[in-house]
Amino acid sequence: MNRLNRILVPVALLIALITVAGCGKKPKHVPASETAPAAIAPAPTAQFSATPAQVAAGDQVQLSWHTTEATTVSIDGIGDVPTSGVKTVTPSESTTYHLVAKGDGGSAEATARVIVNGPPAVEVPTTTMSAEEAFKANVQDIFFDYDTYDIRADSQATLSKDASYLASHPDVKVVIGGYCDERGSNEYNLALGQNRADAARNALITAGVAASRIRVISYGKEKPFCSESTEECWQLNRRDGFTIDQ
Repeated sequence: MNRLNRILVPVALLIALITVAGCGKKPKHVPASETAPAAIAPAPTAQFSATPAQVAAGDQVQLSWHTTEATTVSIDGIGDVPTSGVKTVTPSESTTYHLVAKGDGGSAEATARVIVNGPPAVEVPTTTMSAEEAFKANVQDIFFDYDTYDIRADSQATLSKDASYLASHPDVKVVIGGYCDERGSNEYNLALGQNRADAARNALITAGVAASRIRVISYGKEKPFCSESTEECWQLNRRDGFTIDQ
């Protein structure tokens, strides 16, 4: 029995020491920041298109874009724009529009290509059409909104065609007459007609027509094309008329 006690007592003490040591050891505390990774902001996306993608010189193009997760959006040559939207442009040459969308998750880029075709070649008639008849058939008048001499979008396209014809007929000189409707004083309308004629002259010069080939004159409201006091008639009288300079 004593021999058995000498064996069991040390074993019991060893088990007790192991149990006490195990109970006294506390688990390591893991900070919450190590168990839950920080949220990552989603990256922006961008869609960009141009309609139509191929136009003639002077025609308008509609740019459309849509982005997600973006805080700022910009288009080269235009500047900052809303995160989604539509904008009308009139490119003078083939252009690749570049859009950049930026957000907390990074940035995204998109492009829209517009092909601008040159003005169609003007065919010289082979008939017995006189120079004046050919001029009237190819050089069209332009019209203005009330009380302004700003060139409208439709008039820009007309002037582009007028300039094309004049460029292919370098011996032709032109007179631009500025006209107004009946409203306002004679003095005011003479000044307004002069500004309208000058605006067309500057547009033709910009398009490559020599300034020495262009003469301007203001008729104000003195030579109306229509004599009725209606908006339709007034619109006909707010014009620049083009004739051959004899």
